[in-house]
This record gives sequence, C-alpha cells and structure tokens, in this order.
Amino acid sequence: MTVKTVASEKNVKVNNLTSSDLARSLRQLASGLQIEDADFGAVSRKILDSVPPSTTQSSVVQFGGEVLAAMSTTHPDFANLAARWEISDLHKKLEGLSFTKNLALLRKLRPSSKVSTVKKQKTNNFQNEKSLISADFYEMALRYQSAIDAAIQPERDFDFSYFGWKTLSKSYLIKRNNEEIHETPQFLFMRVALAIHGPHGDIDAVLETYDLMSRKFFIHASPTLFNAGTVNQYLSSCFLVAMAEDSIDGIYRTLHKTAMISKASGGIGIHVSNVRGAGAYISGSNGTSNGLVPMLRVFNNTARYVDQGGNKRPGAFCIYLEPWHSDILEFLQLRKNQGKEELRARDLFLALWIPDLFMERVEQNDTWCLFSPDEAPGLQDCYGEEFKELYETYEKTLTPTRKMPAQKLWSEILQSQVETGGPFMLYKDSCNRKSNQKNLGTIKSSNLCCEVVQYSSPNETAVCNLASVALPSFVNLQEEQTIFDFESLHKVVKVVAKNLDLVIDICDYPVEDAKFSNKKNRPIAIGVQGLADALMMLRIPFHSESARVLNKQIFETIYHAAVETSIERSRLYGPYPSFDNSPISRGEFQFDLWGLNDDNYDFLFSDWKEMKERVRQHGIRNSLLVGPMPTASTSQILGFTESFEPMTSNIYTRRVLSGEFTVINKYMVNDFCRLGIWNEKLKNRIIAENGSIQEIEGIPSNIKELYRTVWEIPQRVMIDLSADRSPFIDQSQSLNLFLREPTMGKLTSMHFYGWKKGLKTGMYYLRTQAAAGAIKFTINQENTLHGPVTSCKSLEVKELPVFGKYPNLCKPHLHMNVTKERGREISSHNDASEKFKSDEDRFGIHNSQQLACSNDRTEMNCDSCSG
Repeated sequence: MTVKTVASEKNVKVNNLTSSDLARSLRQLASGLQIEDADFGAVSRKILDSVPPSTTQSSVVQFGGEVLAAMSTTHPDFANLAARWEISDLHKKLEGLSFTKNLALLRKLRPSSKVSTVKKQKTNNFQNEKSLISADFYEMALRYQSAIDAAIQPERDFDFSYFGWKTLSKSYLIKRNNEEIHETPQFLFMRVALAIHGPHGDIDAVLETYDLMSRKFFIHASPTLFNAGTVNQYLSSCFLVAMAEDSIDGIYRTLHKTAMISKASGGIGIHVSNVRGAGAYISGSNGTSNGLVPMLRVFNNTARYVDQGGNKRPGAFCIYLEPWHSDILEFLQLRKNQGKEELRARDLFLALWIPDLFMERVEQNDTWCLFSPDEAPGLQDCYGEEFKELYETYEKTLTPTRKMPAQKLWSEILQSQVETGGPFMLYKDSCNRKSNQKNLGTIKSSNLCCEVVQYSSPNETAVCNLASVALPSFVNLQEEQTIFDFESLHKVVKVVAKNLDLVIDICDYPVEDAKFSNKKNRPIAIGVQGLADALMMLRIPFHSESARVLNKQIFETIYHAAVETSIERSRLYGPYPSFDNSPISRGEFQFDLWGLNDDNYDFLFSDWKEMKERVRQHGIRNSLLVGPMPTASTSQILGFTESFEPMTSNIYTRRVLSGEFTVINKYMVNDFCRLGIWNEKLKNRIIAENGSIQEIEGIPSNIKELYRTVWEIPQRVMIDLSADRSPFIDQSQSLNLFLREPTMGKLTSMHFYGWKKGLKTGMYYLRTQAAAGAIKFTINQENTLHGPVTSCKSLEVKELPVFGKYPNLCKPHLHMNVTKERGREISSHNDASEKFKSDEDRFGIHNSQQLACSNDRTEMNCDSCSG
C-alpha cells in the first residue's frame, strides 16, 4: 500500500492518520514510562514530517521507530517507546493469532523467494519445500494447545528496548520467506520452552520456563533461540574441535567438520598444535610443509562462506596454538592490518594455549625454543611437570627450529594484542589442573569465546549448551530497602540447569562425534548478564569492596544451585557416563581445586560437606556447570550490560548486525533527572567527554563513583573480581581487559597479575581506546555545558542497600552501613572516594620491570613504555 503525506502547520496527516491520532497512540504506548508527560503532539509531527512524500505503511512505522529511538539521548525511555511503537504494529499484523494458530501458518508450505513463479509452476516447487516448524513440535503444541495459548502474555513484549527489539527482529524471530516477521517475542519464548520440556510431557515446566524467560530472569543462548522447534533443532553454542591428524586427509576432514558445525549455528575452537610447521619434512612426498598459514587461510575462507544458521551471524572459528610451535611468529601476524595478503587470515580469531613454563621463562628473561610437533611429539598432550620435563628434554636433545629470548616472543604477542585485540590468552596448566574433566585426558583448547574448557580429541568434539541469568531481575526495589534476592536466584538457576541438561538430549548434532561427546560428559555452562546494572541499581560502585563481596556471593549461589540440581537429576537418571575417577567423584568441587576450605574461606552456604556426601551416593549429572560467556547478543535482547563487565561508556553508539544504535546509561539519566540537572547541554558535555562524567564539576562525588566507566576502573579490580568468582566457575570466563593507552609495561603487568592469580582465561579481548576522540559525535558547542553543573537538587531516596532473601542453607554476609548526606545516599565503601589520577593508580601497575621490548635499548635509556 502506498500512502501520501499532507503537511500543515498544526496537524500533519498521513492518509487517515493525523498527528493528533498519532500523539494519542504514542501517549497510550508510553503508559508506565517516565516520559508520559512528553509533548507527544510535537513528537508525532516530527515523525510524520520525516516521512517522504510517498511511502509504504511499513516505512512509516520504521521512520517512526527511528525518530523515537533518536530521542533516547533526551531520555532512555524514548528507546522503549520506539520498541513499543514497532511491536504494536507487529501485534496488529498478527492480531487474532494464538501461539498454536501462528505455528499452523508457519507449518504451511512456503514458496521460495528466489525461484520465479513460472519455474515454481513447472516444477511443482511447493511440494518439495520443507516446513520450517517440525511436525513433532507442531503435534506437541496441539496436544497442549489450551494451556500454552492461555499462558502467553503479549503485553510483556512491550518491556523490550529498541536495541533489544531490533536484535530480535533482525536475527531471532521467525520470518516467512525470510522477509516478513511472523513471530512475537512471547511466541519465541514459548517455542523455546515447549521444545525443551514438551517431549517429556512436563507442561508445568513448559509454563515455568516461558514465564521466567518472558519476565527476563534468564535467557537461553542464540542457537537455542534460533532453532528450537524447527526441523533442524541445533541448540548448542560451542564446539571444541581437535585437528584429526597432521595430514591432508586429517586436515580436510576437520575442515568439513567445522563447516557442518558453522552451518548449525555453532561457534568453534580448534587446536592445531599438532600440525607440523613450515619447512618440516613430509615423507610421503619427499618435500617440505608450507606450515600453518596456508592451511589456516583455507579455514578462514570456510568461516567466511559458511555463516552461522544461514546469514544470522558470521561464521566464527578460533584457532588455538601453543607458544612452542615453530610457526608461532607467523601465527601472531595473521590478523594484522599490514603485510602480504597471502600471509593473513583476518576472519579467524586467534588464541594462545600457554604453559606455565613459558610465563616463567619470560619472567626470568630466559631463552625459549620453538619446535615443529612432528620432531618434538607429545608436547601438546601433557601439562605441568610432565610438560616441563619433556620440553627440557627436547631442548637438550634436539635442534630447535628457532631459539630466541622468551621476552622477544612475549613482545611479539603484546604487539599483536595492541594492534588487533588478540590473540586471546588461556593458561594451559591452570585449565587442566582445575578441570573436572582432567580424568579424560589433556585439555588442549577452549572455545570461540574462551569460557568453555572441555576435553576434545579426534574422536570427540566437545559441545556445550549455554544460558545466562539476568542479575538485575533479582534486585528488588522495595519501599524501605533494596535487596538482592539470592533465594530467587537460587531457584531460577535450578530451572536453568535442568533446562540445559534436557537440551543435551533433545537437540540435533551436526556431527556424530559431537553427540557422542556431549552425551558422555554432559557439560553445561550457566553465565550471567547485567552485573553492572545490578550494582548500579543497588548503588554500589563497581570498584568497591562491597561489589567484590556481592560478586563472590552471586557466583557461589549459582554454583550451589547448579550442583544441587545436577545431583538431583543424577539420582533420577544416573551420573554422566565419564563420572568415574573425575575430581568431583572424589568429593572435589571446583573451589577444592582452588584450595579453598572452611579454614581459609567464609562460605555463604553451610551445606557443602553434605553436598559432597550426596555426590558420593548419587553421582552428578553434568561434568561441568558454570561458565560466564560474553552474552553479546542476548544481553542486547534483554537490555542489560554484557556479562560481568562494567559500562564501557555512559553514552555511545553501537554498530551490530541489526543496525547502529545510541546507548545511554538509563540509571545515570534517572539520577540526573532526580537531581534536576539533566538537559541538552549536560548531554552534549558527556558526549564531549567521551561518555565520562568524572571531569564535570558540580556532579555529586558519589554519583561520579557509581557511574565510572570501564576505562576509569583499575584493571586489577577486573582481575580481582574474576579471580574471586573463579572458585565457583568450573569452566572458565570470557574476561576482557581494557586499557586506554596500552604499553608493554601495562600489558605485562596485567597478564602476569592474572596468571599469578591462577586464572584459566587470562584475557579474551584486549580493548583499547585512544586518549581523545574515541566516541565523538557531532555536537553543537554553543549548546554544550562548559562550566559546572548548577541547580543540583538533593536526591530523595530509599534506605539503600540491604541484601536479603537468602536460601535456607546460607547466611547473609554483606552488611552495608548507609548514611545520608544532603539527602543523597552514600555507601560506606573504604575505596569509593578513591581518586585514580596516575596511570599507575588507574591501572593498578606499580614498579613493573621491563619484561619485554622489541627495541635494542638499555632499560635506563628507554622511555618508550611504562616498563
């Protein structure tokens, strides 16, 4: 349909829709938001003025959403209104359709949009088309039709932000003919819940899972959202692939496996330390090997061609290599922006699997030898003292491919990280020593995002199914106090753990050895999102001691709930098949592998000993349970910060598959509104300050502390938080590190601090930011605040915060003294008012020695880095 725009000074009209009608609709959609009193007449005229003279009705909706979303810098609730505006249009299109009726439409044969009508008629193409929804799933939906249709709460669709809605509409909601959205967010959540629990006839669990997901308590990972209930029910996120063998046959069998996994929406980690290096002898052809680089370029092109789930997101392969491999220097160049194109593979992600011996050699400024694995076999198959003995034996008995100062190789690693953000860094010995799967063999890699640490071999492709709990949903803003509800967190994690265990049995697998491994070891990974949101809601600065205590308690609660659920399911269905001889079969939980016990740690839960006894009696259903993932996409959907990370900025633009969006810290804006200081000039000043409020005079100091960005938080805080929660994470965690202006000294200090803390993942991405101009928008200097903030009111707030609602078997630990200062709440954190002015204080780096440098200068004469 084509519509025409007729403009007038007072009332803009699009066909039969006037600006007055539109204003009335927007006012209704804004119910419950903090912008109910906005001038919707002016807003509606602005929307209709933006519409071209001749356009379609869907374009009007799109233009309206974009106009409203652009106003989110005025107040974040305009982004929510933008989402409501577009979602209400979807509701109109699907009006009268229940969940099951919509499935019936999706079950109908769909003509291919790429085949001409004439060709369809000649070939009777309709009869050959596959339905998107599986027949078994549809029959299951009809069986429970009345219950599931009645449970749908369509009004909850209006709880999404514009960013979340556009992410859903771009990649997650089912479309007919790959164009027209034919599923609401509530239908999506019901589809996932029914796919997981329907085959077991547990309608109560279906409704429970739907309700918790639709109220944003947790969310399953992207492949589960993509594929649940479809004909290809690929629900697993992560696959850890071993290079089959060092031969053409083995390499291409592995390549085929990765292509099939990527087609099934899986992210892939591949370890290639067993492939011989460049120049190594090939007996079959009496020639020499070209090494890793040409082979990895083939994997690079496969990742480009076979995207995840049919253009839903790019294919993603992460290549793991140990630093003793003879091609390590060439490997570190693969993603760099300059150099010969035939030596680059920029679409691959790179990771190092680092033995402790290498870190010790760097620290001691000792030499390091590189070997080709065909000449020095077995190095990737061992760790710890066994690796050290074998490596030192090869040093004495073999001629290495290369020999260099360990610090020289370290320098090359750091330079690559500064330029490309990688390679990722994981510590081989820590990953193996502290793994509940170490009874299976040596673990040789992690996954794409560095949070899944599982055993893989040529006969076993490790798999993991993921979900994340949304921590802000457990913050209860009550009349007299704000609490973090540990009891509800415990209950929800038990639901999540049960769901993920069921996913192992109901999902399809792209390769057979993935199915074998997943059912043999039954690992899952429960993560989090929105830790920063939860802390801001609780008025706790991210860098405070109280945040550190809460962080520990949250992850102990998650681990406890997951272990408890896994024991209960083992009692019903038996332990996972490879349970015998695992650390947990001997009564060793993850915190035992970190050396924690009642004598040196004050546990939140008092029944860990009883839990160990239950494991001895009944076993445990899953070999691994907790692994905080990045949540890059699913946190966008729910509208929370990623994983356990701080805010990167208080206002910024973000470009993703679904478009470019302005993101603003809604908690900060709400505080500024309550203080009476939020206006266009202050907004522009924050933009000019690259999203920081630290240098703006007149803003209360406690507000500045609460809204520090990640660039204003010492990275030792990030590493300490990571180490603190690690005893309750039996997989690993996707730990990004952030440096405004990285130097060799700062990077070295961070890496060695994390290594000595015992982290498994030392670094996922290195995020850097230039000192100036990082997120500059075009701003009107005349309409920008240049002096101090004025007219700052006192905040009238509740008594904050108190932590409560603990499970029966745990004791409250965190008590915060709250005082009032001019009506504003001030939490009594010892470090909350700490000022970090120097780089040493900002990054927690003191007296670091020069450990790596590519310049031939003496330490006394070198000023090129902080080392």
